[in-house]
Amino acid sequence: MNKKIKILRSKFNQYGIEGYIVPKNDDFFTEYSKINRLKIISNFSGSAGLAVILKKKNYLFTDGRYTIQSQIESGNNFKIINFEKLLNCNLFRNLQLGIDPKLFTRKQIKNYFLKHNKVKLINENLIDQIEKKKINDSSIFFSLKKNIVGESSNSKLDKISSYLKKNKSDFIFISAPENVAWILNIRGSDVPNSPIPNCRLIISKSKKIILIAKIKKCKKILKDKIVKLNQIIDINEFPKKVLSLKGKNFIIDENSCSIYFEDIIKSKFKILKKKDPTYLLKSIKNKIEINNMEKAHELDGVALTKFLFWIKNVNQKKITEVDAQNKLEKFRRMNKNYLYPSFDTIAGSGKNGAIVHYRAYKNNCKIINNKDIFLCDSGGQYKYGTTDVTRTVCFSKPSQNIKNIFTYVLKGHIAVVLTNLKKDDNGKKIDLRARKYLKKNNLDYAHGTGHGVGFFLNVHEGPQSISKFNNIKLKEGMILSNEPGYYKKNKFGIRIENLVYVKRMKNKTYFKNLTLAPIEKDLINFDILNTSEKNYLFKYHLEVYSKISPYLKSSEKKWLASFI
Repeated sequence: MNKKIKILRSKFNQYGIEGYIVPKNDDFFTEYSKINRLKIISNFSGSAGLAVILKKKNYLFTDGRYTIQSQIESGNNFKIINFEKLLNCNLFRNLQLGIDPKLFTRKQIKNYFLKHNKVKLINENLIDQIEKKKINDSSIFFSLKKNIVGESSNSKLDKISSYLKKNKSDFIFISAPENVAWILNIRGSDVPNSPIPNCRLIISKSKKIILIAKIKKCKKILKDKIVKLNQIIDINEFPKKVLSLKGKNFIIDENSCSIYFEDIIKSKFKILKKKDPTYLLKSIKNKIEINNMEKAHELDGVALTKFLFWIKNVNQKKITEVDAQNKLEKFRRMNKNYLYPSFDTIAGSGKNGAIVHYRAYKNNCKIINNKDIFLCDSGGQYKYGTTDVTRTVCFSKPSQNIKNIFTYVLKGHIAVVLTNLKKDDNGKKIDLRARKYLKKNNLDYAHGTGHGVGFFLNVHEGPQSISKFNNIKLKEGMILSNEPGYYKKNKFGIRIENLVYVKRMKNKTYFKNLTLAPIEKDLINFDILNTSEKNYLFKYHLEVYSKISPYLKSSEKKWLASFI
């Protein structure tokens, strides 16, 4: 039994609880965080999960991306269950479960736990009492000029103010840091992989703002006159400041405002639970943001193409998965506009490719076998843009079965990018197109087909996505990933991912590729591609060649030309 679980259970009587709930998120609800309490208690390192520790049993809830990984990392001490089964879950009937109110929204607790259980708010975190990770909190926020972001902060505040007036509210609490970043045109380095500034914001209907952040982090944005000193308060001043505000109604976002903050605000105001309008506003990128994203993808395409050429041509030697991911990082770092990865690179050979969010470590990784196929999912944060791309490659003649499956995935990938967006205008409809050819052959994958992407922000951003459940109407300027795949446990993984954006031209709305990198031709069974799909591949590789080849060596250029 995990020693930390024993220590946690020893605290149950002291706090009058029969179980304790540990989420993946920190109190800012960001996907990536320097604090990972879930990993401390369960050893699970995936990006989505929740643990419930009881007196005698432990449960870990996660999604289809992590079915294999969670079993490997946590299966000894936890029963692994899919997230979907957490709704109306019967496992904890009539138990008093403890939670840290800063880490949960009321909506989460109501959906997952309140039907059959009682929840007790404990205003100190029990995992921190067992192991508190020291984090460097000295990062400074910085501002982005209008020629980078395309819209002034004042213009964005006008939109929020109009929203407040329309909904008859005096204030809104912007609890998600990425939304504060978008509104104020600021960024930071408070989380790994994303330029997020850990802060929150109150906006009044008259556009007055209160930034909740550490003063020391705001030196640069004060100098740049993004905010004034009297507009910044420390988190400890929040209760007093809220009570001093004059008004009746306060909007909070039920998906990112914690119980802790909600309780403070509702002690004085009538709360209106709405979705923070910033999510939708920032999902629609303007022309300057799209232009900057295109530049970032061109730079990224050069690095990725050089990497693909390298790994295809030198893999007669003993290269490990870690060697491969380090080499890709080295190619990216050749460009001065590259900052850091937009998520931890997934470099999986053979059976490791079947672990959807696999992570290779130096002391625990495979040598890339010539007979295996290799899946590499990676991305970068650039000045200014965010990338995410997956390619699957082979090093010897693949079996007919693998070629066929790769081609079904490719057909789904092409079906997505060729979608008539006037007809199929949301992710739910498009997801069906992506799975069509796999399903005809009784195959499928347990993740969504695509996620929204931020502009020099999070690599995963909503509200748009391509999935079985997403009905958000796709609008011009939205960026999404297009990544169908197939995974055979203990054998191989296949995924083909490009980022695309919604473009409108001459009354036609369609997807335009951002990602520029060749798709493995040695894995394609061209006999099962139709004329339209072959034409698409030709045009795509022609575009890749025309944009990427000027930056390549002659041997790389010649190799890339062979895809046309």
